[in-house]
Amino acid sequence: MSLEALRQTPFFAGLSDPDLERLLEQSARIQLAPGEMLIHEGDLGDQMYVVVSGELEVTKQTGNTHLALARVGPGALQGEMAAILGGARRGASVTALTEAEVLCIPREGLISLLSSGPGPALGLLRTVMDRLRSTESVLRQQEKLAGLGTLAAGLAHELNNPAAAIRRSVAALAEAVAERDQLPPPHDLARLRPSQAARALGVLERSDAIDALAESVGDSELAAALVDAGWTADDLATSFSHLDPEAARAAAAWLAATARIDALLGEVAMAGERISEIVSAVKSYSYLDQAPVQRIDVRTGIDNTLVILRSKLKAGIDVTRHYAPNLPEIEAYGSELNQVWTNLIDNAADAMDGKGAIDIHADPTEEGGVRVRICDTGPGMPPDVARRIFEPFFTTKEPGKGTGLGLHISHQVVSRHGGVIEVESRPGQTCFSVTLQAALTRADSAAAPDRAQA
Repeated sequence: MSLEALRQTPFFAGLSDPDLERLLEQSARIQLAPGEMLIHEGDLGDQMYVVVSGELEVTKQTGNTHLALARVGPGALQGEMAAILGGARRGASVTALTEAEVLCIPREGLISLLSSGPGPALGLLRTVMDRLRSTESVLRQQEKLAGLGTLAAGLAHELNNPAAAIRRSVAALAEAVAERDQLPPPHDLARLRPSQAARALGVLERSDAIDALAESVGDSELAAALVDAGWTADDLATSFSHLDPEAARAAAAWLAATARIDALLGEVAMAGERISEIVSAVKSYSYLDQAPVQRIDVRTGIDNTLVILRSKLKAGIDVTRHYAPNLPEIEAYGSELNQVWTNLIDNAADAMDGKGAIDIHADPTEEGGVRVRICDTGPGMPPDVARRIFEPFFTTKEPGKGTGLGLHISHQVVSRHGGVIEVESRPGQTCFSVTLQAALTRADSAAAPDRAQA
């Protein structure tokens, strides 16, 4: 590679010939074929690369897919952060789209270059800042889509259960009605009901009650339906005292069929109420058709978040809520705060690998605001991780499991509300604390347009 070709790269444009020659002596040229990877996300590295010719694609793994961050050509720098930090993990992958030539500069060469004068250092700083802004913009959109995916997955699971219950109950209801229509109704008993409302019975108590009724009706399935409806042997004995055994069994069959229909109708009604609850929680969570700034009760936002995340939490996580009765309402962007609760609770569930406990506290502050603490029983974070947990792109998850922006965005949302978010962690417990003021300041309200673009 000639000095003229290297000087065409803006980063090296201001260097003297001796500096360029020394850099070339320390560096190595790499030829890449289309599809060949230059950098693997997650690998350790301490070299910086300069694209001399060709086109490369920068991608970041998100789940099972690779998100394209940028396409770069001659003059572009790659891997500079790992080279500056020395042995840091690569934050993205770089793959050749065409035949390409790349100059590999070792960390020693980069340090020597930066010490030659302010020009290279300023150029590198400009490159790093531009890339961070571009990458954060792309990953913010990805984080929003990931949050939407979490919301959609939780809703799909939660709505599927009552919907499936309705389908099953309606199908069984049709059969139950058809079976009962084949039985002649005992006109004098058609409106008969148990003396007491049905109540939940233990396994042994229910079994004994079924056995007692089976002697009267001659069928254990009929007896079970009657027991679940609240009938007892004494009720049947009183109601059927004037009937012969055959008429009593026929009457019991009709009452059992009626009880089954009533139970199925109850299941349909319960499932419908469950769907209404979920839809109401989602509408409240997203603050649809409402002004962006409102007086809100953070307890409602947390409860709605728990409804949406219920499918992820109910498998093995116990959630305990401790809400102060005198908790004041605060002025806030409600939908944004709900994103904070979603991030914190979802991260807590991930940290515990689906098994453990989450304690949520909401208490008033002396200044009239609110303090929310969300604690989990996960493994905790070492101090060096806790110090960096709100940094953009910082994540302890393996590549593809997170963008490193969730807590950073949460920090920005809380800060824009004039609040503070903090973390305390030790083995067996991690607590995130969010302190919010009673009202937004004029500066907070003025920042609203930025929120829409974030």
